Amino acid sequence: MLEIKSKLKVRREAYRIKIGGQLRLPYESREKSRLRAQLVSGEEVGLILPPGEMLRGGDLLVASDGRVIEVVAQPERVLQADCADPLELARAAYHLGNRHVAIQLGAGWLRISADHVLAKMLEGLGLNVKALEAPFEPEPGAYGGHAHHHDAPPTHGGIIHQFGEPARPDHAGHDHADHEHCDHDHPHAHAHGKHRH
Repeated sequence: MLEIKSKLKVRREAYRIKIGGQLRLPYESREKSRLRAQLVSGEEVGLILPPGEMLRGGDLLVASDGRVIEVVAQPERVLQADCADPLELARAAYHLGNRHVAIQLGAGWLRISADHVLAKMLEGLGLNVKALEAPFEPEPGAYGGHAHHHDAPPTHGGIIHQFGEPARPDHAGHDHADHEHCDHDHPHAHAHGKHRH
């Protein structure tokens, strides 16, 4: 079986590099340093990278036979939340970050793995949420260069705006007059003194 133990440490545009195969992986597999997989050609490979090494689409790997293998981010089920208001988008990213959720950021949008609980949370925050099949390239960890990872399934800590429940203390007295809710209308069944959704 072909073994892959390291990334190619040169910028691909610096040299004319011959690609000897492609490794298509979803995000969950790309954050593992040890993995058994198949190239697009069907050839089996064993990934044995240094602990904590995370792969991104476009990375080049060196195989045990000298070939250069290109990593391709495989399209997968994701949620994309759009918002024209940077403050609202930042607020949503903050709450997702508190739940250790991997996030991909773009201009006016963020993307997370498909999750119906988080979809409701984002909608409750006023974002436009849609399901997509797309490559998922979340932000790497700010300190270690790789995303936060747990072996146990993630816990979301509930929905920020529980329907019929009092608002969180950090959101009490929140006034909708000072910001947009991402260019769409949704019902606000609340008095502005006691903010409820």
